[in-house]
Amino acid sequence: MDTFSTKNLALQAQKKLMSKMATKSVAHMFIDDTSSEVLDELYRVAKEYTRNRKEAQKVIKNLIKTVVKLGVLYRNNQFNGEELALVERFRRKVHTLAMTAVSFHQIEFTFDRRVLSAMLNDCRELLHQAINRHLTGKSHARVNHVFNLFADCDFLAALYGPSEVYRPHLQKICEGINKMLDDGNL
Repeated sequence: MDTFSTKNLALQAQKKLMSKMATKSVAHMFIDDTSSEVLDELYRVAKEYTRNRKEAQKVIKNLIKTVVKLGVLYRNNQFNGEELALVERFRRKVHTLAMTAVSFHQIEFTFDRRVLSAMLNDCRELLHQAINRHLTGKSHARVNHVFNLFADCDFLAALYGPSEVYRPHLQKICEGINKMLDDGNL
C-alpha cells in the first residue's frame, strides 16, 4: 500500500518552513504585539542572566519555533483525542502559571521559586507528551532548552529578586501577561 499523503507532506513542509523562519520579523506575522513585547522582555532578562546574547537569542528562537509548530499542529487537527486533552491541560496550566507569575510580582513576599519552577516543569512534561508523536527529537530538545532556563530556580530568584536590573523587565513582562490574560490569549 502506498503511504504517500499530500496532507502529511504539506504539514511536514509547514513545520520545516516554520523552523527555518523563526526570526523576530516572521514571528510578528504569527504572534500579536503584546506577545512580541513579552518575548522581547524575556530575551532581555535571558541575555542579562546568561550574559550571553547568542544563548538568549537561541532560547527565544526555540520558544517561537515551539509555539508556532504547536499552532500548526493544532490548526491542522493533527492531535488525537488523548493529545487534545493533553494540549487542553497544558493550556490551563499555562493560564494558571501566568496568573501565578503576575500575582508573585504584584503581591510582595509571596514569590516562591520552587512553586513557579514546578509549574513550568509540569508545563514542559505536558508539552512533551502532547507533541511526542508529531515532532522530532530536535524539537523536544528545543522544548528542554527553553524550560531549562525559564524553570531554573536561580534564574527565577534573580528575576523576582530585589535587583534593579530585572525589575523593569519583570514589570513589563507582567503587564504584557496581564493584557494577554484580559484579552483571553493565555
